[in-house]
Amino acid sequence: MVPPPLAATAMGRLLLVLVVACMARWSEGIGVNWGTQMSHPLPASTVVQLLKDNGFDRVKLFDAEDGILTALKGSGIQVMIGIPNDMLAGLAAGANAAEDWVSKNVSKHVNNGVDIRYVAVGNEPFLETFNGTYLNTTFPAMQSVQAALVKAGLAGQVKVTVPLNADVYQSATGKPSDGDFRANIHGLMLTIVQFLAATGAPFVANVYPFISLYKDPNFPLDYAFFQGSSAPVVDGGVTYQNTFDANHDTLVAALRRNGFPNVSIVVGEVGWPTDGDANANPQYARQFNQGFLTHIASGRGTPLRPGPVDAYLFSLIDEDQKSIEPGNFERHWGVFYYDGQPKYPLSLRGGDNGSSTPTPAKGVTYLDRKWCVLKPSASLADQKVGDGVSYACGLADCTSLGYKTSCGGLDAKGNVSYAFNSYYQTNDQDDRACDFKGIATTTSVDPSAGSCRFIIEIAPISGTAAPTTRRVAAAVILAASFLSYLL
Repeated sequence: MVPPPLAATAMGRLLLVLVVACMARWSEGIGVNWGTQMSHPLPASTVVQLLKDNGFDRVKLFDAEDGILTALKGSGIQVMIGIPNDMLAGLAAGANAAEDWVSKNVSKHVNNGVDIRYVAVGNEPFLETFNGTYLNTTFPAMQSVQAALVKAGLAGQVKVTVPLNADVYQSATGKPSDGDFRANIHGLMLTIVQFLAATGAPFVANVYPFISLYKDPNFPLDYAFFQGSSAPVVDGGVTYQNTFDANHDTLVAALRRNGFPNVSIVVGEVGWPTDGDANANPQYARQFNQGFLTHIASGRGTPLRPGPVDAYLFSLIDEDQKSIEPGNFERHWGVFYYDGQPKYPLSLRGGDNGSSTPTPAKGVTYLDRKWCVLKPSASLADQKVGDGVSYACGLADCTSLGYKTSCGGLDAKGNVSYAFNSYYQTNDQDDRACDFKGIATTTSVDPSAGSCRFIIEIAPISGTAAPTTRRVAAAVILAASFLSYLL
């Protein structure tokens, strides 16, 4: 055998080092969901820096926003792009729509240096609360996007999948080993899993122990965490001490039962909210998230699927405009507050027992240091007070008010002031947004008390078209809605 040239040998060693380094980075990092349903988003470049500063090497997006994808250029962060459910029918209808979407949202950005790895077609489209709306369009949309990626020459790099809620699989006995797919979508699920297996794409499942607790007050609280449980699930020779492992292995068993034991699994969403419910608080969120991060950092995996777990925390930043139909907690899943400030100590690498604190967002600018509150002279018996609170909470975020929430300890006037200030800040501290028929006023004295934080909103982003459009739209809505309120 003729030995390779020295340069070739050196190059080979260099490539080997780079591959090993990349593999190490993948195994050590953690993904996170970046949602954008907020009235005052941080600049995309600020969020990308926040991701990098905290070691997030994967990010999951719920839409293909051009500004965000542009900001991710050259970041080294691997990206999962989402396609909203309301686009599924159009993509399922024919090839042209999918080819156009892939060209604008995948090819363009891949060619520009964005490391796109997945396209998530839809988001939990088979939730039973959707009443079958997306049953006939999800898989055809996946096929269309896959065909478009093949045509664009990107199918080897970018995989098509669909994030699914954990309710698509279940166990009749409660034991993970008896897992199978939900009976009313069983055939569809096998079709999708066959597609994933054929294309080398992962099964993406969203796992929420908090939701189990929220829906069932008798759910054993300690079973949601990772420090052992007083009510473990015994399944043959395996004892499950936490609901995450049991849930994950129910999916593993469902895949095995139906002949797909080797399909990889990605945990698309997992986390714990910090407000909006009695069990949603920073203490529990820290306990769950740190327990989870330490658990996956160990590399042990789960009893039925040992090895590294690929997961995306939910979520990066609070979103004050998310739907609260599932519960008020929906706006409080972030590891960071709305302004990129960390909520609690957390080791994102799973070490040091969670004593370190995430790095905050840098260079955040705020509106003026002033708040809107109820006038001291106002009477709570005044009909204008009740009307004003209803109006403010209908158009802003009052989900921190309630039983055992962060602002649950406020008195009646404090509740009113919180509602008024939320509306005032949402509307960029517009003077018209702190009147409420003469019963409100602004103050430079911070009314925050205890765990209740009266926010000052982030200054609107300037210099880009989208935020300007948002501000104009907000001004129009403010003027119209306030006129209606006054009348």
